[in-house]
Amino acid sequence: MTHIHDQAMNYVYLQVLQRLLSFFSRAERTALQLMIQRLVVAAGGMERIGEYKVLAIQSGSRDSCYTLALLRAAQLSIAGRAPATFQLRVATLRLNDASPLALDNIHRSYSALFLYDDPRVEVLMVDDREVLPFSHLAPISEAGRESNRLNLLMVGHRRLWSGALDLWDDGYLASAEFYGQIARWDRGVDALVSGDTPRQQKQFLDGLKRATTKAGLRTSDHPEMGYEQLFALIDELGGDGYRAFYPELIQTQWRPAERFEACRRTTFIDLHDMLVSSLEERWPLLTEFLGFQPDELAAQLSDNEYVTPAISAHLRGLQACYVQGRSYEAGVAQYLQRALVMMRRKRLPERLCEQAMEAFGNPAALTELRAQAATEAQRNLGLSEAQLLCLLFSPFVEHGAGLERFLRQCHPGMIVAIPDLHRAMQGNPAPEQVLQWMVDVSGLSASLIGKLYRMSPLAAEGGGMRETGVQTEAADDADDTAVASERSARH
Repeated sequence: MTHIHDQAMNYVYLQVLQRLLSFFSRAERTALQLMIQRLVVAAGGMERIGEYKVLAIQSGSRDSCYTLALLRAAQLSIAGRAPATFQLRVATLRLNDASPLALDNIHRSYSALFLYDDPRVEVLMVDDREVLPFSHLAPISEAGRESNRLNLLMVGHRRLWSGALDLWDDGYLASAEFYGQIARWDRGVDALVSGDTPRQQKQFLDGLKRATTKAGLRTSDHPEMGYEQLFALIDELGGDGYRAFYPELIQTQWRPAERFEACRRTTFIDLHDMLVSSLEERWPLLTEFLGFQPDELAAQLSDNEYVTPAISAHLRGLQACYVQGRSYEAGVAQYLQRALVMMRRKRLPERLCEQAMEAFGNPAALTELRAQAATEAQRNLGLSEAQLLCLLFSPFVEHGAGLERFLRQCHPGMIVAIPDLHRAMQGNPAPEQVLQWMVDVSGLSASLIGKLYRMSPLAAEGGGMRETGVQTEAADDADDTAVASERSARH
């Protein structure tokens, strides 16, 4: 029965490969052979390819699905010409803002590539530091949702209040921790593969270094600016990138703990130079074969991978209204204008620009947009509008230096309670209603607010970050948006 079953499955895999290859252009077929050669050389020869395990990160983005299809073609092609082929581990990190569409795209691509039932493939996800089989239907756990929410707030509050809106740097830290741990789980993997361009790799590493500094961690300077240095950087962070924020708490451990290797052997294999086809040429493979359903507008408008365009635009509006003394409408209009500049610079179809203008350029619809974005932030991130405003002002760091500014702009009725608020943040007795107000308006416990109180904000300085005790005027963040918008194009 086993032999018959194996024969039947091999026939299925052959059919999958043949159909997959039918969508490949001549350039993609050539790239596939180069990819196979690169993997075989990395494994130490065809005789060792069966012992070789490759890790691919799957986010549900356009390019991660496309890269996975090429990897699967390589795996099945080798299987058709050799006694064995490489093992494949595909893993997804569950964060609060993951869209159902992205999870559905992952599931459809896995099904089309016949990954679920292939013993040579592991399809995994991580939720609250627990490694689980991937399920597109499983909601993120409540513990995972709360942990992600707290990490977002603690890292985000260490920005300079007048600086760029880099509020989501915790995503870089969570992703790096995920890469490091999933690479050593269950006998580990030999290589991480990625199709990210050198610029995208640099952008991720820059965001990670910014996040580690905010998290109170120190890393050395690495000369390389690509993923070749990723695991060295991850190793410097240690096993818990958030330990400086929660020293008194028992953090959730990675589990099942007994299945993690003590050492990691993982190297990096760069595939970006093999993604040869244009976006237009990839669409049949993505949509007809993988069942990929694009959200093109979201992909082009996102400030980064960790927040949606609606929330990004909403935050620009709140920043303009409460921080910069302009109107909410002016902030959204500025967000749209910068996005359009980048979209046209990248020569994207005009229909996408029209969709962006329809979504964010109608003043009559901004009231509804604001309400929808606030609902989305509460549902996906667990943050109310009051908590987003608190995050924008970062009022707790540097012994509450920005507290009075925050209260005057957002909560003038609490100005009389400033002495009590400082006592509470110092850990001294304070009225219960003051403590409760702090918790409600920030989304943080009094002890975590106290932790921020004893920390300094961080300001950009060149390519890195520095601690500062002095507020400075932020440079215009158009360049930040430009860089982030380019990164989002890979989705």
